Amino acid sequence: MTPTSPAADPARFVERFGSALTAAGMQRLPSRVFAALLADDDGRMTAAEIGEVLAVSPASVSGAVRSLQQLRMIHREREQGSRRDVYVVADDAWHDVMMNSANLYAPLTQALRDGVDQVGGAGTTAGDRLALSVAFLEFVTEEMQQLSERWDKRRAELGH
Repeated sequence: MTPTSPAADPARFVERFGSALTAAGMQRLPSRVFAALLADDDGRMTAAEIGEVLAVSPASVSGAVRSLQQLRMIHREREQGSRRDVYVVADDAWHDVMMNSANLYAPLTQALRDGVDQVGGAGTTAGDRLALSVAFLEFVTEEMQQLSERWDKRRAELGH
């Protein structure tokens, strides 16, 4: 990575952004791994490279990348002509993470929908609370789709 700004300090970014993600509720090492991949020029690193950047063992990195993959914040690719895995963050990672929330909400919404009858049905305090939760998650899912469409237009305007 060749910094183009005299103020460039990728290590500082990784620690600060990793700390911000940790404060927002993400586990510490996955936060730092995600920040390191975001800060890397091509957004691609092996477990050994991540471990070197973060001064942690590749074994520690394994659990962190597994967590990030489950959240669909990064994905794994096989390095050409090698048996090594490379972990990759998309250029538009935030879009991907936010749009994945619909996949997260679907099973929650269904469990809540099923739960309405299980807690006493519509018209009970608990049933109405769960039904309101279903309505909210359905609303958020619809809004996220519309937001994604608006972002696609905005991204095109930005030339990406």
